[in-house]
Amino acid sequence: MKALELLAPARTAEIGIAAIDCGADAVYIAGPAFGARQAAGNSVEDIARLCSYAHRYGARIYATVNTLLYPEEVPQAQELVRQLELAGVDALIVQDPQVLGMSDSIIMHASTQCAIRTPEKARGLESLGFGRLVLERELSLEQIRAICGAVGTEIEFFVHGALCVCYSGQCYLSEKLTGRSANRGACAQPCRSLYDLEDANGKVIVRNKPLLSLKDYNLLHRLEELAHAGVSSFKIEGRLKGESYVRNVVKAYSEALDALVARYPDRYCRASFGHVQGGFVPDLEKTFNRGYTELFMDGKRGQWAAEGGGEYVGKVQRLTRDGFVLEPASAGIRLANGDGFTFDSGGFRADVCEGLTVHCKKVEGLVPGVKLYRNISAAFERQLDAARPIREIDVQLSVALVNGQIKVTAISEDGRQVTVQEDAPADTARDPEKMLQTLEAQLAKRSGHYAFGQPSVSVQGPVPFLPVAAINGIRRDLALQLDALPVRARPLYRGAKALDSSYKMEYACNGELMRTKYCIRHQLGLCPKQGKVKKAEPLFLRNGKERLQLTFDCAVCEMTVS
Repeated sequence: MKALELLAPARTAEIGIAAIDCGADAVYIAGPAFGARQAAGNSVEDIARLCSYAHRYGARIYATVNTLLYPEEVPQAQELVRQLELAGVDALIVQDPQVLGMSDSIIMHASTQCAIRTPEKARGLESLGFGRLVLERELSLEQIRAICGAVGTEIEFFVHGALCVCYSGQCYLSEKLTGRSANRGACAQPCRSLYDLEDANGKVIVRNKPLLSLKDYNLLHRLEELAHAGVSSFKIEGRLKGESYVRNVVKAYSEALDALVARYPDRYCRASFGHVQGGFVPDLEKTFNRGYTELFMDGKRGQWAAEGGGEYVGKVQRLTRDGFVLEPASAGIRLANGDGFTFDSGGFRADVCEGLTVHCKKVEGLVPGVKLYRNISAAFERQLDAARPIREIDVQLSVALVNGQIKVTAISEDGRQVTVQEDAPADTARDPEKMLQTLEAQLAKRSGHYAFGQPSVSVQGPVPFLPVAAINGIRRDLALQLDALPVRARPLYRGAKALDSSYKMEYACNGELMRTKYCIRHQLGLCPKQGKVKKAEPLFLRNGKERLQLTFDCAVCEMTVS
């Protein structure tokens, strides 16, 4: 049976714990250094605390050590790897091959920055000893299936969140424009900036638009196809995102994976244990997004550029002295203080909403007729905070009342078994049937993070009178005994060490600042295959004094920026 893993991001240990509570099977998080998000570092102590919490459910913690290392940083990285291993981390997510040799025991996963998009590249990385490969996002389902069939490692694939416009690990635009290297965890996100598009004659084709900014990934309804193709880990992007985003997205995908497992109970299971109880109803439209896309999943190019993301709420009817009046898309639209809105050239937060009148700071480009999308719902955020789910490990109980002895056996869903056996009170129950009902009802309650099920009861001899406090004490004792045993977590694939492999990882950029499957010409209807009038080329992106040249490699249907 194949275990399916929902992998959630965590900026902090607290967010990681929230992700576990909402159904994540694993969490990836950065330590104090060498993570590809400088703004998301955590102490080793906090990561150890997160590991302890996650391991209660057989969930896993992966630490990101996925920047490229300078030679003088290798000893520090070596020490960090040692500390993370002692903290209980289950695997490291790695870009630099130097990290592979820093531990013989901890599992290594090849980061998406390794730019894995062909079976040949996948086999090469497998030969280095990686236990898992994190594939590029810009792949079709057929390409994913081919890679899965070419290797024996676990395959991880992003299913939700923000998209880099370029192939991962091969973007040098931020370093060129700002001196901040994406491969060092300091990306300034110039792909989200506004640009003019110019032709070779300097004529402006498009003015002041986020021409390199893509919609967000959303494969919620493609999980079954990905699982059948061979993907075992479904990854959510967002190590810079807040807790409400992580909780909402994780719960939505966890419920979808549960439904998938229920459809194929003999083929798939979840990678960790426990079920999520209660809480909010997830809604991906009410969490920050730039609009959603399935990118190249079907092997076809679509409209991928970011536009207004979220729930369409209506148009700007008219401007006021300190805001505007909304013309609602439907009679059911309700606005709240703090709602977040986007439109085709920007976004903003409302200060105060009075009916359909929104008070906010002056927003450039916000004029009558502009379509507005709500991608942060303040009312929904309050629901998320108020209705927090809990995660419980199911436990089966059996009770034997035999001639003055009570024996209660508990078996957790991961296979741990404990028993409480003691002498029953000498007093006989006046109403044996009611006593047994009380016994069953009190044992079948929650204790800690365990959900004790309705017990099976066998009786030989008289039914003793058991005080409620004594029954509750037995249940608590069972929980303590279960806690004392390690969860029987499903094993991770370790990879086969092949230290004599001749494969070498390449990071050359060949003078390109980025290469991407996204094509501005296609997005704007200027692709020669679309039969439109060709503009004088080459085309250029301009942002202030910066001028970037666009080149179109039609043979492989890719665009480069240089």
